[in-house]
Order: sequence, then C-alpha cells, then structure tokens
Amino acid sequence: MESHLPTAAEIEIRMLAIAAELGPEKSLCPSDVARALTGTHPEQWGPLMQPIRKVAVRLAMEGRIVILRKGRAADPADFKGVYRLIQPRHE
Repeated sequence: MESHLPTAAEIEIRMLAIAAELGPEKSLCPSDVARALTGTHPEQWGPLMQPIRKVAVRLAMEGRIVILRKGRAADPADFKGVYRLIQPRHE
C-alpha cells in the first residue's frame, strides 16, 4: 500500500485552518495537523512530523504562526524538542 505524503502547501493550509478554528487562545500540537491529514495511526502520521516542523518554522518566520516551547514563544530558527503552535495575536 503506497501512502501519499501531503505537500508543504497542503500541510500549511491544514495547519492554518486548525489554528484559525482554535483561535489565538488555544494552541495545537503538530501531531494534530498530521492526524488531520493522514489518519490516527502513528504509522500514517509519524512520517509527517518533520515536514510539519519545516512548514511551522517557515510560517513562524513569516509571522503567520507562533511556535511555543513550554508555553512561551520560541525562536523559529533555534528551538529543540516538543513544541506547540498557536495563531499570532493581533493587538
């Protein structure tokens, strides 16, 4: 069975849609994006984690998403480990 990995554009669309749905008060886990694109089984969504991280970093650099580490905004160019995503606040 050959699986189709979503493109960066498909990842971006889904990531921004989920973030918009949650609003600037709630963060999402990158695996939520992966599951929404491929399914709930880890073998389906696991391979998407690196492509999702790359899209998240690009969107954070563009100011379209915020990467959180331990509840605080992280430098998209230099963060390690577990992270979450949230819509930027527009004051």
